[in-house]
Amino acid sequence: MFTETSLAGKESQYSHQNVLIVGGGPAGLATALVLAKRGWTNITVLEKRATADYYEPDKSFNYLIDGRGQKFTDLLGLTQQLATLSVPSTEFYLTVIKPNGNRKTSKVPVVDPKRKTAYWIPRRAFVNLLYQEIEKNWSNHITVLFNTQCVEINKIDVDSEDTEKLEVFAQTNNSNKTRFEPNFLVGCDGINSIVRETLKKWDKSTSNRFEMKKFPSPSSGLRYKVLSLPPKFPLDHTDKEHAVSTMAYAIRGAFRERQRSVSLGLLPLKNPDEPRSANIITYPDHQIWELKSGEEVYKFIEQAFPQLPINKILSFPEAERFAKSEGGYFPNPQYSSGLYFLFKQQPDKGIVLLGDAIHCFPPDIGQGVNSALEDVYILNEALEKSGDQLSDALPLYESWRLPDTKALIRLAQIAYPWQYNQAPVRKWLWSINFVLRLLLNRLLPYVFSPPAFFMIQNHQLSYQEILTMVQRTTQKLYLLVLAVIFGFLSLPYFVYFKDIF
Repeated sequence: MFTETSLAGKESQYSHQNVLIVGGGPAGLATALVLAKRGWTNITVLEKRATADYYEPDKSFNYLIDGRGQKFTDLLGLTQQLATLSVPSTEFYLTVIKPNGNRKTSKVPVVDPKRKTAYWIPRRAFVNLLYQEIEKNWSNHITVLFNTQCVEINKIDVDSEDTEKLEVFAQTNNSNKTRFEPNFLVGCDGINSIVRETLKKWDKSTSNRFEMKKFPSPSSGLRYKVLSLPPKFPLDHTDKEHAVSTMAYAIRGAFRERQRSVSLGLLPLKNPDEPRSANIITYPDHQIWELKSGEEVYKFIEQAFPQLPINKILSFPEAERFAKSEGGYFPNPQYSSGLYFLFKQQPDKGIVLLGDAIHCFPPDIGQGVNSALEDVYILNEALEKSGDQLSDALPLYESWRLPDTKALIRLAQIAYPWQYNQAPVRKWLWSINFVLRLLLNRLLPYVFSPPAFFMIQNHQLSYQEILTMVQRTTQKLYLLVLAVIFGFLSLPYFVYFKDIF
């Protein structure tokens, strides 16, 4: 094992590891588990957070692990454990609470019968599930280093052998530094990936393979904050009704002005004793970003949601935390066309990218974690096909995954971008298009495909197949509209010739 040394002039301790994974989120831990299952050993994961179940209010996302993500959990035999810790999509109930206190609860229907049951689970619960699997069954193969992040990656020429070696430095929170020399480096470190940025510097081609290609989206640039609410918080001033953990809530605010209008969105949890995360999504110029103190936050929330007993729900420490939080923003849909890097004359040494390091987009279609887990599954397939030879497996992984990645980014632009009430008129026009596709599909299912948002939920279709079907339906809609216009314009001539003959 390695020992840590100080950055203050001390020589870094050398530690040889076969595999080094940067990022201990879902993609990183999933990759570690897949490699361990394949027989790889000496796998080290670097994770900057303190623990697997570390609670970050502004990153307390809920995942919906669908059939794509379950390709991985099925492979590892974790789907049953996932189901035990989650709320199934087949039991997804939504309660809308209006400013006057009126409530309506409805069960969200499962539209696509081909869809596997998906599972709602908090991010930290899912990451902890993967980590517990490592601790229970793979601790001899995998080491996870928390409070540790990658700070430097170097490629060094070995002149005597005409080869290159890979050198990686990791730093802990107490500024200790460790040196690694892995054969296989895996970048699962998100949109600001240091692994991808390093590859971008190394890339001497003019193709900009490792540059993220960005595309517009109606939801890009929206900002979000998360308000942490107590479990089973009261839903009215009588204290008779309380929030149910397995229920989703949409709590509408009383303000109508665009810069003040706000809603609280809560997704379901299995654990009734866990705090509830209320998502607030707004334009960047919303008043909520101007609130600088807990007192201002408390006053705004109290006025915005008169139907709730805010004095019993929102604590002043939480209001202070919320005021100081910078929140986050929805990124532009983007992808990298470079997914791997190989070292010259070394077929067993390489670098690969997965998850948000190669594709990132707003949460409109719920595919962030699922596409990342599918990346891991495809990498496993490529390793299987090539007998774990990196020089063959990594190009194969890119050839299989890149077309789907490009299609995924396009789907993120068009599938469901107007769900945050950004622009009512444009949302209305988009909704007409959505409903028209749905109706035509039900009338002529072999001619028109359903809306993209529904097809994404069918794990049996690749993103590329879905996009192709969407584009074909779009072409048919154009032809249909042209036919209607031509028929309308031809109607006077038809009447004229009918009168003549």
